[in-house]
Amino acid sequence: MDRKLGNTEFNINMVLTIIKKNLFSILFWIVLGGIVSSVLTFSFITPKYSSNIDILVNQKANNEQVQYAAQQADLQVINTYKDVLTKPIILTPVLKEVKRIDNYQGNLGALSNAIKVSNQTNSQVITVTVTDKNAYVAADIANIIGKVFTKKVKKMMQVDNVTIVSSAKVNTKPVSPNKKLYIFVGLVIGLLIGVTIAFIKELTDKTVKDSSFLTDELGLTNIGSVYHLDINEDDYGAVKVIDRNKISKNNSAEEKISTPRRRRV
Repeated sequence: MDRKLGNTEFNINMVLTIIKKNLFSILFWIVLGGIVSSVLTFSFITPKYSSNIDILVNQKANNEQVQYAAQQADLQVINTYKDVLTKPIILTPVLKEVKRIDNYQGNLGALSNAIKVSNQTNSQVITVTVTDKNAYVAADIANIIGKVFTKKVKKMMQVDNVTIVSSAKVNTKPVSPNKKLYIFVGLVIGLLIGVTIAFIKELTDKTVKDSSFLTDELGLTNIGSVYHLDINEDDYGAVKVIDRNKISKNNSAEEKISTPRRRRV
């Protein structure tokens, strides 16, 4: 158990050492990832806008009991209404009208993909959301869908009460791309690239950095260490002069020792 803890601690220390050693390289990749994602987000990705229209579909009734039954029936056919809203019988006249007033360049398939229909549970209100690269076109498409659906559904489903609860308004705040999210993803990708490069660089480095690798990993015996002294010619000349001075001093000392003292008479 202690051995496992020791190995875990060693691995953590090794990871921290590698990150610390390559910190500037990792930071460089993080910044680069943020810059690239920012350029892509602000320059190359077209922003899109959305508008919503709410439509209420129900049947009129004279008494409460009949009205309740009618509401339950309307709730059961909500999915049918949602399906009808995305069919050519509704979208074909919508496409014709939006081409006329907004010079819309998309086809029927593009228009269908731009529309999302939803509703809350046990609610008779259907919300139609239209997304387009032009905020004004998105609002026009949503409102035209409401008008066409109001006329068509009365004949198709024999519904006598279709109400536009709220018309679509122009929303100039883009719903995509999410700039903060894109930049954050770029930073994370840069971090992953930097850390990966740091580990690859470290793992492919075959340099022996200390004697413990020879003794612990390779099982070899360390019989000594040789140190490298990095000196230039000037330093070497200074060393020779110092050695020469030492020799001269030693010779002078020997001469002084060998010289006999005179006796006083």
